[in-house]
Amino acid sequence: MRKTADCRDLPSESGCTLTISGEEDEVVRAAAEHAVSVHGHADTPELRDEVRAHLKDEQAMAQG
Repeated sequence: MRKTADCRDLPSESGCTLTISGEEDEVVRAAAEHAVSVHGHADTPELRDEVRAHLKDEQAMAQG
């Protein structure tokens, strides 16, 4: 099942609205890269664990 990461699910001073969807490992990698390049986070195992913990099934996102 495809997964979705939505920046709106995490605290952000910038009010970022980016949503990324795809296979779980793709989404974790892309979301971590986004967190580093846009939000200034360090790419650590803890960051990737946090991203993974906030992933939702794509169907769940479509249903609200």
